[in-house]
Amino acid sequence: MSTTYKKVSVPEEGEAIEWDGEELEVPNEPIIPQIEGDGIGKDTSPATKTVLKAAAEKTGRNIHWMDVQAGETAEENYGEYLPQETLNAIEEFRVALKGPLTTPVSGGFRSLNVAIRQKLDLYACMRPVYHLEGIPSPVRKPEEMDMVVFRENTEDLYAGIEWPQGSDEVDILRNFLNEKLGTNISSDAGIGIKPITEKASKRLIRKAIDYALNHRDRFQTVTLVHKGNIMKFTEGAFRNWGYEVAEKEYGDEVITENTLWEEREGENPEDTIVVNDRLADNMLQQIVTRPSNYDILATPNLNGDYLSDAAAGQVGGLGIAPGSNIGDGKGVFEPTHGTAPKHAGKDKVNPTGEILSGRIMLQYMGWDDAQKLVKKALEQTYKDKTVTYDIHRQIKGGEKVKCSEFAELVVKNMESFA
Repeated sequence: MSTTYKKVSVPEEGEAIEWDGEELEVPNEPIIPQIEGDGIGKDTSPATKTVLKAAAEKTGRNIHWMDVQAGETAEENYGEYLPQETLNAIEEFRVALKGPLTTPVSGGFRSLNVAIRQKLDLYACMRPVYHLEGIPSPVRKPEEMDMVVFRENTEDLYAGIEWPQGSDEVDILRNFLNEKLGTNISSDAGIGIKPITEKASKRLIRKAIDYALNHRDRFQTVTLVHKGNIMKFTEGAFRNWGYEVAEKEYGDEVITENTLWEEREGENPEDTIVVNDRLADNMLQQIVTRPSNYDILATPNLNGDYLSDAAAGQVGGLGIAPGSNIGDGKGVFEPTHGTAPKHAGKDKVNPTGEILSGRIMLQYMGWDDAQKLVKKALEQTYKDKTVTYDIHRQIKGGEKVKCSEFAELVVKNMESFA
């Protein structure tokens, strides 16, 4: 261990996950940093750690959790919401689990979640969206939804380059744009800038295509989702750069939709990934009307935010939706729901979103048997109708259990599949 920590206790047992520049080297007993989070994080995080540790043990491994801080707890102990020590720990140990965080209302970061992604260069937000049997859904066939959204994490409007109406900065920029570039921006406007770069777009799209190739038993398409008909030099460029990656970097393993029809009469060769593109507004209705037609979506930042949330709504909602933020050889895995402070500490909320985020973490670590065990046991718990209050009020004949009890039932159900 190369880093010295002042307020973080590194477990005496276990080893760090290593990165050789191409692949993770994961020991049987890794040390994994964990941010409990704010609000209901104090309920969902312990429940999640219980489930993941059990899955590891039942597949011949162990996880040594290392508590690190961000959010309100960090502000109390460090005097800041995102200590450098926390970032250092994630950099060193490569993989981390995170609960929900509250963003400070006054000053500081726009979003602690975004700050972590940007400071650690976790440029790919990967959100799988699929239905677990037993979870109520607002659509007739939620099982047709099985896709993964790859959302660029570091730029677009989320880069935060904007100034408020009436500020000196806006006046300077508005005058320059109007006088030098011929725009007609009103004096009462706030102004934001939307950067989308070739580098960030291409590395995100590579991640999406690589994921599809590594899971080609399930997925056959990667769809570039953009609004390039209107924003031609940002989102249109994202689309064009995506096709460049597909055509120039992957050989016969990847073909474009045009090639598929012009040269192959629509017949997709076995084990080949097809790259196509759709406009973002069209895609929002496509995921409702034809979800089974799409596998992997690669999107700029804002589009991915909309699409992943809309897709999650079809399989049960954001409360059970998992998420992950991945860079080169490192990742932070977190649920997409918020902190829900009014429910904090009551041992009542649903830990599924964080448990499924941990499932992605296990998959990222190469522990395929452990992640499958988590999914099977979790789904069985829902089939048994032993559920937390949010699901209980939507079903008939179920048993309402606490957050911690739900986790214990998932662990118990692992016995049937281990």
